[in-house]
Amino acid sequence: MDVYGAVTSRRAVRGFTGRQVPREALERVLTAAAWAPSASNLQPWHAYVLTGTSLAELKKRTGERVATGDPWDEPEYEQYPPDLKSPYRERRSAFGEQRYGALGIPREDLEARQRAAAANWECFGAPAALFCYIDRAMGPAQWSDVGMYLQSVMLLLRAEGLHSCTQMAWAKYHRTVAEVLSPPDELILFCGMSIGFEDATVDHPRTGRAPFGETVTFADGH
Repeated sequence: MDVYGAVTSRRAVRGFTGRQVPREALERVLTAAAWAPSASNLQPWHAYVLTGTSLAELKKRTGERVATGDPWDEPEYEQYPPDLKSPYRERRSAFGEQRYGALGIPREDLEARQRAAAANWECFGAPAALFCYIDRAMGPAQWSDVGMYLQSVMLLLRAEGLHSCTQMAWAKYHRTVAEVLSPPDELILFCGMSIGFEDATVDHPRTGRAPFGETVTFADGH
């Protein structure tokens, strides 16, 4: 698969088969992803990979919290600005409408939306998951470095015939993830990433993109 194919075929897959992901494939991906760019080569990402009984234990613990109505953990970073302005507010709203509309869930059915969101804690059935941390001492530039690392991981997964879904939602249960992974206290959980082979029986509608001219400006002097 060439780079263009990897970029255009990458999408958030929310339905995976139970087929196990080869350890060697994950090692190839994460070895190559280490070449992602970072300012002054800080490489501020810290990745943990869960499979097998370890992932099952995390799903069990998180599922128990969801079932008992245990509230989300105190956030360690702000996922979205509190007053999301246009056009970002409309894009986020359109995403929600498409996501839940594909599941046949109307906007006003909050209970059904919560049930659908709970699939996050099962990693959408994926047999492997990556949890990406960053040091608390890092600033905005280093958070962007982590984003470039994660994109590299996702594109390399496509080269292996695998799909993924990045999930900031896991940060809402960062204490439970830490119980299983025991990361150093100086690390913040940025996101999880479900990894596996796509379940072709699950509908995965593509989220649209803004018109080219809305996000790109050429200043060529002509």
